[in-house]
Amino acid sequence: MNIILTVILFLSTLLLPLTLCAKDIPDALSIIHNRKSVRHFTGQAVAKEDLEIILKAGMAAPTAVNKQPWSFVVVTDRKDLDALAVVLPYAKMLDQAGAAIVVCAIPNQAFNGSAEFAIIDSTCASENILLAAEALGLGALWTAVYPDKDRIKAVRDILNIPQEVIPLNVIPVGHPTGEDKPKDKYKLENIHWGKWS
Repeated sequence: MNIILTVILFLSTLLLPLTLCAKDIPDALSIIHNRKSVRHFTGQAVAKEDLEIILKAGMAAPTAVNKQPWSFVVVTDRKDLDALAVVLPYAKMLDQAGAAIVVCAIPNQAFNGSAEFAIIDSTCASENILLAAEALGLGALWTAVYPDKDRIKAVRDILNIPQEVIPLNVIPVGHPTGEDKPKDKYKLENIHWGKWS
């Protein structure tokens, strides 16, 4: 009898973390449909552990021939966040974000040394970052750097990014105030079954 009880207790300890994860994290489709561009933040700092979870999700994105031609600059210093807010016209919310992730494409690490593949692959990583932030109850949004040459130069200068690396975007991350809501973007007219009609 004791051996059976021991086995049951052991198995229950293995299943407990899975049960907790299922309760704490929404399912993938809920995360996708609830994702929103969050522009209003509380100013509260983002925990390093949360940023690491988000970055791990970004690096789980698909890439051409699994080249993973990216790097990520995590910005938490208030001076740098504010400097980015000044030079990026659509990233003024950085002044209230707790952090930012700059997704960088590295063409010479991409399939065939292609800037296009590096950008596409880094875009996939960016979407994973946005979804991971949503899953953790944080807010985030894509603010474009590429292809604007002035923005690229400004971000490179502030963050010491090498010339051969393309800062694709700056993703402000923070605790949302709750003002921003998801939008239903599903449009039947954008779907073509079988052939373009």
